Amino acid sequence: MRICLATRNTHKIEEIKHQLSMIEWTSLDVIECEDELPETYTTIAENSAQKALFIWNNYQENCLSDDSGLEVEALNGKPGVDSAHYSGERDAEKNIDLLLKNLAPFENKKARFVTVLTLVIDGKIHQFEGEIKGTIIKERKGKNGFGYDPIFVPENHSTTFAEMTLEQKNVLSHRSNALKKLQDFLDKNE
Repeated sequence: MRICLATRNTHKIEEIKHQLSMIEWTSLDVIECEDELPETYTTIAENSAQKALFIWNNYQENCLSDDSGLEVEALNGKPGVDSAHYSGERDAEKNIDLLLKNLAPFENKKARFVTVLTLVIDGKIHQFEGEIKGTIIKERKGKNGFGYDPIFVPENHSTTFAEMTLEQKNVLSHRSNALKKLQDFLDKNE
């Protein structure tokens, strides 16, 4: 079975393919999708489903979409669904700068990353959620990963996601947890 990865984020593609290497993946480029995938809802789960259904409805391709966000307790769950463009732009450095500025007055630095994967197979929707709790640190550490990884330290760890290798991150990340649920689903429905 061929599944289209409904994302242009090369980091997400790398993480997904690394963990689910046995699947025949295709891309938006291969199916000739040049459209910007819609994300018009107010929740991560709704946006994930919207992207996957867009591919199914317009290209009749089985697909997997991912929507993720960082939810910070002291900021009432922000940036959340707006994580990728929190600063008003799709710019990770500006997003981190704004988050650190907004979080500075608060002692509570608890946060969680959440991912919702949406798999559409023959028009049927299946969703898988993963999360990882942790803490936001005051300055960037590490060069790996992407997005907020340089300022997020998972619970019971002393390094940021950006200080970890892809293999280390994939053992415990929010996306990895959702991918494990997806893998279990695929194993049971072969």
